[in-house]
Amino acid sequence: MHGEQHYLVGLDLTGRRVVVVGGGTVAQRRLPRLVAAGAAVEVVSPAVTPAVQGMVDGGEVAWQPREYADGDLDGAWYVLACTSDPVVNARVTADAEARRVFCVRADVAVKGTAVTPAAGEHDGLLLGVLAGGQHRRSASVRDGLLAALRDGSLADHHDQPAGVALVGGGPGDPDLITVRGRRLLARADVVVADRLGPRELLDELPPHVEVVDAAKIPYGRAATQDFINSTLVDNAKAGRFVVRLKGGDPYVFGRGFEELIACAEAGVPVTVVPGVTSAFGVPALADVPVTHRGVAHEVVVVSGHVAPDDPRSLVDWDALGRLSGTVVILMGVERAGAFAAALRARRPGDTPVSVIQEGSTRSQRVLSSTLDSLGEDVVAHGVRPPAIIVVGPVAGLARELPFRS
Repeated sequence: MHGEQHYLVGLDLTGRRVVVVGGGTVAQRRLPRLVAAGAAVEVVSPAVTPAVQGMVDGGEVAWQPREYADGDLDGAWYVLACTSDPVVNARVTADAEARRVFCVRADVAVKGTAVTPAAGEHDGLLLGVLAGGQHRRSASVRDGLLAALRDGSLADHHDQPAGVALVGGGPGDPDLITVRGRRLLARADVVVADRLGPRELLDELPPHVEVVDAAKIPYGRAATQDFINSTLVDNAKAGRFVVRLKGGDPYVFGRGFEELIACAEAGVPVTVVPGVTSAFGVPALADVPVTHRGVAHEVVVVSGHVAPDDPRSLVDWDALGRLSGTVVILMGVERAGAFAAALRARRPGDTPVSVIQEGSTRSQRVLSSTLDSLGEDVVAHGVRPPAIIVVGPVAGLARELPFRS
């Protein structure tokens, strides 16, 4: 069979014994999919990588901490020879063939009786590509198929999802939406889009998709929440699949749960797709870690839509001031000075502050300040929403790096 095309088949390994000889990085790559398939996996190897050890400790695989021995393949349905020793791999392959058990030989694929395809998953589909041992080619084709399925350019004729999907689009860069979010967006009939969502993705939608503007401009025009809720419910009840494309994460100051409640009360099914929240993603892109070993043991995310002394505020600013860690303020540009004053009552005035405007986009810019000067600096530099304010020692770490000098 070695000079001919392989026969591609799916194996039901649920509950069936699979032996993996070798516990290095090759085995580490193969094990997760075997475990996901429900196989009863046993690793035979004198040593394993920390990741494999974690799978052993978690009860996902069994481990025989020794060299391969006669009889190790007894009762096996499938075998993988993954050691770094060609002699051992050849022995395992020969033993498997003598028992008429298919065996993958990782070091020299053509000398095994089975090969592992370049595999990937998409919405219940498991794709496998074989290219006669040309691993880069098979991986490239697999990646192209997955990309086409996920962006909708290749239809899979799967049942159309129903109801509403609340999709977190991430902080703005279209590459930061989740794979699942992008997949559902490609299958939408109606997209109800936020101003802060990944706008470039809207241009990729087919012509038949209706896009509804649900922008909320700070201190300006805004779609009401009632309008948004009714748009979701009415379109879903009319049989259209609706994607509510939101910036960041739907449940981090995004009113996502309000929209879920409205749909639930109307009997409309809802799928929630978390997103990369701007509270953590944007600072990371500006070289500001919201936590750092030995510097911050806590991080608090605060809504800045009302001032500290506003009777509607639910924030205990005195308690926040007593913390030594990180405070991330969203929607706080207009009241930056008031928030700084509230924290300065308990924190030193020279506490570092970073303000990141339009994070993850081409217009991103970073303002370095302190609690003492935050209010004045925001005005002097013309900072405007959307912007994230990070308060705490972590905001000053990047200033010590060579490339930030």
